[in-house]
Amino acid sequence: MLTKALGIGRQSLYDTFGDKRGLYLAALSRYTDANVTRHLAVLRAQKRATKALMELFTQFVQEASDVRACMGVAATVEFGCRDAEVLAINASAAARLVKGLAGVVEVGQRDGEFAGDVDPVEAAHYLVGALSSIRLAARGGASIRSMRGIATLALRALR
Repeated sequence: MLTKALGIGRQSLYDTFGDKRGLYLAALSRYTDANVTRHLAVLRAQKRATKALMELFTQFVQEASDVRACMGVAATVEFGCRDAEVLAINASAAARLVKGLAGVVEVGQRDGEFAGDVDPVEAAHYLVGALSSIRLAARGGASIRSMRGIATLALRALR
């Protein structure tokens, strides 16, 4: 698709990125960066923490219905911890998302929406796990109702 869109041959494409792996890593990096940037924008668009998280989970459920939509999950499932470069790209994206989610949890605690005894960073890691589980469940054929249930329970855990 890329060679056709750019009007170049496969070798020219690989020459730009070094090889097929270089192209894959560049695409994964760009994909994860764009996704996290979009997710953080959703979180920042809402004043109330609960509303921000509900919007983010809604976005994940909508996107997850297209099982081809998550290159990050595909990379994790395919490579796990065996590939240091893939792991670094995914870890960097996750760290950014955790930081943004922890900030939302702190706001929710300050405003009395979330329990005060929950560690914001631990809660953020939990939320990332719940978000990832939605994507993984979708790849396994889960219904939208089921994925919404995951979101509902994840939010309830913060109260």
